Amino acid sequence: MNLTDFEPKSMLVVPETKVDKAKYPAIDVHTHVYMYPTKSSKDMGANTKQIPAEQVDQIVRWMDEMNVETLINSTGGYGEDLQRTVEELVKRHPGRFLTMTEPAWDKVGEPGYANWQADEIKRARDAGAVGIKVLKTLGVYLRERGDEGPLIKVDDPRFDPMWDVAGQLNMPVSIHTSDPDAFFTPIDRFNERWEELGNHPDWSFYGKDYPSKPELLAARNRMFEKHPKTKFVGYHIANHPENLGEVSQWLDRYPNLYVETGARLGELGRQPYSARKFFLKYADRIMFGTDATPNGEAYPQQDLKPAMYRCYFRFFETMDEYFDYSPAAVPPQGRWRIYGIGLPDDVLKKVYRNNAAKLYGLKAV
Repeated sequence: MNLTDFEPKSMLVVPETKVDKAKYPAIDVHTHVYMYPTKSSKDMGANTKQIPAEQVDQIVRWMDEMNVETLINSTGGYGEDLQRTVEELVKRHPGRFLTMTEPAWDKVGEPGYANWQADEIKRARDAGAVGIKVLKTLGVYLRERGDEGPLIKVDDPRFDPMWDVAGQLNMPVSIHTSDPDAFFTPIDRFNERWEELGNHPDWSFYGKDYPSKPELLAARNRMFEKHPKTKFVGYHIANHPENLGEVSQWLDRYPNLYVETGARLGELGRQPYSARKFFLKYADRIMFGTDATPNGEAYPQQDLKPAMYRCYFRFFETMDEYFDYSPAAVPPQGRWRIYGIGLPDDVLKKVYRNNAAKLYGLKAV
């Protein structure tokens, strides 16, 4: 039998709680409903197609079903693409969608880029963007001289005017730096994501001229420290859910840092004791996010459908044991299961909605 055909059924007899919708209205701060990635945004992969209006209408119906009030679209592009996102997504469904803008990586080598990019952020704010999304493009893909030169560092001073303007305009910067630890180690029998990387070998950042993960995160953290008046959202639990102790140190050190949970349920749920302590201690700094996309073919664990969301609800709201972190038949990130952390109501309200509402200038409930 091939490993891909192995789908063991648990023999455990434990309580199973059905959670059809969020207990309190939720804001998903990390989705990709509309996607206009700029040149060098290779990490968006197959999820760069625009979706038809009727599919957006279906998403809104699912949101109603799940008690998800608002989705924040991360990849809204810039310039005309951003304007199109605002017109076709945000204005078409008032209150249900917000959108971020993205830096114009394709212009980074042009003279005067730093000041132009800062001004473009102001224009994006006027157009309706609520924040800035920085893909992992910065750090592992973006290079000098197109695809020929060395990689551009996360804390390159050319971006300082953009981060400063973001702070002045109160536009949070959501940043994805690096990837799971396993993506920076050899794809061998010791790699816990061997199966996932076997299916997606281009997701590996081991070798070549890629910086190490600690180097990437250190550069990002220097940026946090250099721009204390700018609020940063570290996507994917600041891209280090494997080490909540280290993330805790960052949250203690950088008061301008927040985190969200997108696509890291598999990591959080297999360390329920540590995760629950983390959520209780930093209840004012953690936001609900999924990294959901309308197209689940490339990333089935992030498919924007109720089944995926219900895995999150069950994790947050119950103390259930040993359940799937994804509706996919074979766990996409690793062959393990997770445990719920049963957050109290006051923390649930903050994580589901009120932390995001405060950060993005919405009304708390």
